[in-house]
Amino acid sequence: MGTTGRRPGAYVCGIDAAMDLIGGKWKVLILWALNERPRRFGELRRELPGVTEKVLASHLREMEGDGLVHREAYDEVPPRVEYSLTPRGVSLNEALEPLGAWGRANVLGVSPAPGQMREDDDVPLVSGAA
Repeated sequence: MGTTGRRPGAYVCGIDAAMDLIGGKWKVLILWALNERPRRFGELRRELPGVTEKVLASHLREMEGDGLVHREAYDEVPPRVEYSLTPRGVSLNEALEPLGAWGRANVLGVSPAPGQMREDDDVPLVSGAA
């Protein structure tokens, strides 16, 4: 999937472009909830206390348009619709994992699991830096 037509030519960098897709309070949490398994609208609503139906529906439509979320409508009575991540949504979630680890360690104060990167690990921030 290519560009979404949001702000063509207006992005300063890749982070700016990615943040345009996940901006706002709820989109990252929707990605997180759908990472576990496909969910129906009501399940997402219960999983994300505080989100209104209007905002959730709007975000899901935007995320579907951006190629992050797949909406599957089943021809059943009563109607059933499930939302799941597309491969693009999965890759965005994978890109957000280090940010989640940083938040757990630096905001929530949760120690990383064995084998995960810690804040004091000697890792250069810039490729080729010593």
